[in-house]
Amino acid sequence: MMNFKGAGTALITPFKSDLTIDFDALKRIVNHQIENGTNYLVALGTTGESATLSAHEKRNVMDCIIQANGNRVPLVIGIGGNHTQAVIEQIQSTNFDGFSALLSVSPYYNKPNQNGILAHYKSIADHSPLPVILYNVPGRTGSNMTAATQLELASHPNVVATKEASGNMEQIMEIIMNKPTDFHVISGDDALTFPMMAIGASGVISVINHAFPATFSGMVNDALEGRWDEAKSKHYQILKASQKIFEDGSPGGIKIMLNQMGLCETHLRAPLFPVNSTLENELRQLVV
Repeated sequence: MMNFKGAGTALITPFKSDLTIDFDALKRIVNHQIENGTNYLVALGTTGESATLSAHEKRNVMDCIIQANGNRVPLVIGIGGNHTQAVIEQIQSTNFDGFSALLSVSPYYNKPNQNGILAHYKSIADHSPLPVILYNVPGRTGSNMTAATQLELASHPNVVATKEASGNMEQIMEIIMNKPTDFHVISGDDALTFPMMAIGASGVISVINHAFPATFSGMVNDALEGRWDEAKSKHYQILKASQKIFEDGSPGGIKIMLNQMGLCETHLRAPLFPVNSTLENELRQLVV
């Protein structure tokens, strides 16, 4: 059972030139993460292009990650959506063997009010056999899950953490100040992870950790253990890369860096499109 602390990586889904899944590359990426200090892995989130994967492909991705992991680190699975009953049915039909928690994004597009968000998550938490991590990312969902809403959900016995990607430090501080002691606040923004940990966050679910797992995971674990000078040094080492990978869409940016490292190709499924050539050159130069 995971303790929801440390550095998690929101895994990409690598594709071949024909846009089928490159399972060999996925295994290489999993091994690279674990061998360089990543604390846990997150499958089928936004970074994994889950919106463009079929149900059969998602199951194959899950099985590949389970096999490559070999029980070395905890695994988190992303299941969410804007149709509450459909999410519940997906949860009920999924074999979660090998996974320790469920990450579920706040409903997007239809923009429910806070009562709707509360009801949505309570239904998920009631039906999930795994502990649930909330995911607040207003830049993608079109609505913010307020501190009050997240704190109310934190009282549910099956809601154990929130991945906070609002970028609103006042909101994040309010959650951390008033949360139950066993509820974790996880950074969903690579560039803000260090300052979020300074105010009490438990770690991160990261994209840049793909390329710099030893440094970024090291920063997170230094912070958890109170080595703030070391953590600050690592934070500034990769701050530019943390920002650049999102400049022209994600996961296009991180796939460029992983390609430079020889781990996978750069292909994306539509409607995502490759990053511009100027940014591609900059990202390749950031990989040592």
